[in-house]
Amino acid sequence: MLKAVLDANLFISGLLTPKGPSAKILSEWRIGAFDSVVSIPILHEIQRVIFYPKIKKRLSWTDSEIIEFLHDLSQFSIMVSGQTKVDVIKDDPTDNKYLACALEINTDYIVTGDQHLLKVGEYRGTKIISPREFLDILKKA
Repeated sequence: MLKAVLDANLFISGLLTPKGPSAKILSEWRIGAFDSVVSIPILHEIQRVIFYPKIKKRLSWTDSEIIEFLHDLSQFSIMVSGQTKVDVIKDDPTDNKYLACALEINTDYIVTGDQHLLKVGEYRGTKIISPREFLDILKKA
């Protein structure tokens, strides 16, 4: 089974744009096409962004619905500690949490639209690709 770390923006985009590539990736994850890998720092980032007033308003979710989503995400993903530290991305060090997460469990992919991560291309055997590239891989699997 493929294992992928999805960045926080992919989750938010997938929730806000139901017909976009990110939403399709979330649908594939929900039906078990691949395993999502998350860490506590990634969950915290998703939570922080979902609670931005502009995002929360667009989602029209209550606080309890947001908490339920985050709970489900942690329950139906492979959770890693997030204690591994890497210092690869200098322009935006907060992006290093995705590399660290992938490293903890040797994931196949990091799926992101973030240019700092995409510029790395591959990190210790984990390919860093766009959502569209990941959808193409899922179609072939």
